[in-house]
Amino acid sequence: MTGTNAGTPKATVLVVDDEAPLRRVLERALTRLGYRVIGAASAESALDLLVSERPEAVLLDIHLPTMSGLAFYVAAIASWPELQGCVAVMTGDGETPDVLEWIDRNQCPLISKPFNLAQIEEWLIHVKAWRNRRAEQA
Repeated sequence: MTGTNAGTPKATVLVVDDEAPLRRVLERALTRLGYRVIGAASAESALDLLVSERPEAVLLDIHLPTMSGLAFYVAAIASWPELQGCVAVMTGDGETPDVLEWIDRNQCPLISKPFNLAQIEEWLIHVKAWRNRRAEQA
């Protein structure tokens, strides 16, 4: 799935979630805000996308069909370290001790489901500012 707004998009966002309705809602909403959105229903298809696409941000569900979102994160960061700091975990069970420990260890923001679009947009603005600071330091 891709979407663009008139002009140059603010950034490309990869949405990795096996729930097609949620991917479509995020695609429509973020596209209206000026983002380009690509979607993947599984960790494996997201890893395939990363070979040819370089999103500035990744919204990642933890519970995916064959490979967990947490395993995807580890694989993605190992191959594309520039994504570190640009991935947010989306889940409805973010308060479990295992998830909280993983998030703390990997320094990923948690966006709890259900969420509102303002939370996503605020995080995307933060990611852009963080990437800009990192680019200035390079």
